Amino acid sequence: MKKIIFSIYILAITSTQIAQEKRLKTKFTNFLANSYYSINFGGIFYPFTNDNLIPGYETETFSRNWFSGRMLLGHKITDNLAVQFGTIRPASWFKYDNVNNIGYDRSVWINAWSLSLKKDFNINKKTSFYAEVGVANVTRVGFSIVDKVIYDDSHFASLLYGFGVQYWLSKKWRMSVNGTFIPKSDKYNQPSISQASFGFEYHLQQVDDKTAQNRNNNSYFFPNNILQISYGTGALGFGMNEFFSMNMKVGNFESFGVPVFWLGDIKAQHAFSVTYQRLIYRSEKIFSIDWGVSATYFQSRGNENVFAFSIFPVLRFYLLRRKNYDFYTNYSIIGPTYITKSVIDGFDSGSNATFQDKMGFGVFFGKNRSYNLELRIMHYSNGNIFSDNAGVAIPMQFTFGKTF
Repeated sequence: MKKIIFSIYILAITSTQIAQEKRLKTKFTNFLANSYYSINFGGIFYPFTNDNLIPGYETETFSRNWFSGRMLLGHKITDNLAVQFGTIRPASWFKYDNVNNIGYDRSVWINAWSLSLKKDFNINKKTSFYAEVGVANVTRVGFSIVDKVIYDDSHFASLLYGFGVQYWLSKKWRMSVNGTFIPKSDKYNQPSISQASFGFEYHLQQVDDKTAQNRNNNSYFFPNNILQISYGTGALGFGMNEFFSMNMKVGNFESFGVPVFWLGDIKAQHAFSVTYQRLIYRSEKIFSIDWGVSATYFQSRGNENVFAFSIFPVLRFYLLRRKNYDFYTNYSIIGPTYITKSVIDGFDSGSNATFQDKMGFGVFFGKNRSYNLELRIMHYSNGNIFSDNAGVAIPMQFTFGKTF
């Protein structure tokens, strides 16, 4: 599954880059023009019981939060057949309460990444039924009590299947009701996983040549290329990382912030990055997509030296455009990365193959918007593809860039 994920990303980005040289940047590449994303929320059900624990350990009560999400990226092979890649996970983990009545509360973490085929069957012009089948990469993180494994970790491939009904609001928007299922595995002591959800699909739509030309000729600035250097130090703390991962402690609040990013058990004390980004697509004024490559060196708090090499997509949103500058925010997730160490400061990050995520705020300024300043945070983790996933937190980096 790991190799499949990396292949999808590299193929998509490479084909996009080759195709973009022959078209206006205000038009999608053929790959993007036939793509969509899907966001769904609903209930998740997995019947964990005391039978999953080793003999001699049990509880009378369990804590369950049924709320869950499923996020998907899809690409249409034909009008009615698509390949989808995404993840399913609960909002919070299943918990065994007060194991053996001696005060031990322990959680079981479940995460599933999937690669599947989706087939649509049109009922009428506005309604369709779909069936889905594929493979899921299931990861479970169990728990121990006083160094004794009570429920073991597991990582395995499983069948995934599902079905649903979609109502087409327009060519771009579809509302959907979904059912997704992963059967139980006796071999890995894993109960079945079922999700019932409600959400939407947004299908990218190609603009016509006249509209694309008008957008291309307008006066709004979008950099074709950016070269950046960045430095960050843990001496300033990890406040920005903690706030955007909802891990900041403020007064009586243990989890203050906005949950849109990740923190990590491994903390970088120093970090230096070189990044190159190139424009793939731009809208009329607000939005653009870049692809990028980066090389990052960081030194952990335990003085271990690590290098990371990444390829990644970047979504950029222009929040304020003025005569002398343009202010933006950007966000990048699941950038395939090779990291030179997987065990850092005693924490196991799972594998040398991982992903890079980053977000930040910045400005383009100067004559012809030739220069760039940005504040950003980064994170490395495998997205729970493996049961070991400590994660690396890169502190706020101060970035200087040159556009061309």
